[in-house]
Amino acid sequence: MRLHLVDGESLLNLLNMDWNEIISQMSNNTLRSSRPALDPKLNRDFDIDCEAEFLDIAENISGTGTVREVLLENFAFDALLKLVEWVSVGYWEAWEGRCFLYLENAIGRSMKDVEDMYSHSTWMELRDSLSGMSESEFSEKVCSDWMQRRKDLGETLDEKKDPRIIPTFESHDRNSRGLHYAVNQKQHVQILGRDHLDAKFWGHGDWNLDNLLNS
Repeated sequence: MRLHLVDGESLLNLLNMDWNEIISQMSNNTLRSSRPALDPKLNRDFDIDCEAEFLDIAENISGTGTVREVLLENFAFDALLKLVEWVSVGYWEAWEGRCFLYLENAIGRSMKDVEDMYSHSTWMELRDSLSGMSESEFSEKVCSDWMQRRKDLGETLDEKKDPRIIPTFESHDRNSRGLHYAVNQKQHVQILGRDHLDAKFWGHGDWNLDNLLNS
């Protein structure tokens, strides 16, 4: 699971650029000066990697007009997702299997299935809930629940018997704090997706990638 925190205005500006111009600026590195600054608490691909990946996809795209027009004509949602990454100040991510633990403790109910974790309604609940809970409180809920689940399964919590206990605890603490931080950065558009998900399905509402090209 990955949650991009996006500068919405910058993304719309890119979509309104001329297609040939964005290719030129990506190629000669002049677009870098307009890339939003990285949030030091988040992760992000390096400029050169993001540029190279976008240009690789763009080699198979033809057309003239604005970026939005050309991407829509070519159904190039993978290229749009690379632009989302470009205008992101960073992202939060975690293994999907662990995300049940984080989301269920955020919203106070169990998830029916994997798809429920990505629904618009779930993330509306999550944002509302985490805005009224401190980072430490959320982390403590997640870690306590994880430990209780291990006990219920008959698994040890003794680090002498299982050396992975401490690193896993620290990972859950770090991930839950990171999610709390990311979700509460409400000045940014939040675009959610996961590995191997068709790019057109990333994001919700007006900021769903399919809706962005068809708006």
